[in-house]
Amino acid sequence: MKTLNLSTLKLIVLAVIYFFSLTINAQNDNLNTTSRQGFMFEFSLGAGVISLEDSAGLQSFDDSQGAFTFPDFKFGYLLNDKLALTVSMPGMIYDVADFDRHFGGFVPSVQYWVKDCWWIHGGVGLALDSPALYDIKDGNKDWNFGCAVMASSGYEIYKKKNFALNIQSNVFMGRAFLDGDAHRDAVTFNLGLGFSWL
Repeated sequence: MKTLNLSTLKLIVLAVIYFFSLTINAQNDNLNTTSRQGFMFEFSLGAGVISLEDSAGLQSFDDSQGAFTFPDFKFGYLLNDKLALTVSMPGMIYDVADFDRHFGGFVPSVQYWVKDCWWIHGGVGLALDSPALYDIKDGNKDWNFGCAVMASSGYEIYKKKNFALNIQSNVFMGRAFLDGDAHRDAVTFNLGLGFSWL
């Protein structure tokens, strides 16, 4: 009887493991596919940094603040399996002169799935600098508007039917116009967890 040497046996075991893993992975891919169609909704929670500078000299880009997202919301409609028209509402809370304020936006945008689990997203829209909803009081009542640009990317780590959980990052830049020809610029960067219904 012919015997197998150790290296041949290792090669056979590795080949069997490889083919089993391909089969299991193919089954998992079929179970986790999400049919993307119709309307979509997403909210995300996360943390990051916000850096502000205003023409009045109260803040400088040199002084960044750690912050939580507001949370961020996204509504949209899928034109096909890879492309969606959306409206995003990013934002972060920041502190100025002992008041809590929110710098965010209302941004019409486009989302595109480069791969089945990886998407990119961006748009241009309205910037909003307002009091935080829990800190509206005298001296912190003004609402300021301007222009904004946003870019984000995400990777879906879990999918089932019309639900997807993703890890995402977001960059948001805006300028809000204040009273007396002044302005406030903001740059935010955050990492978060997104909950999507597609």
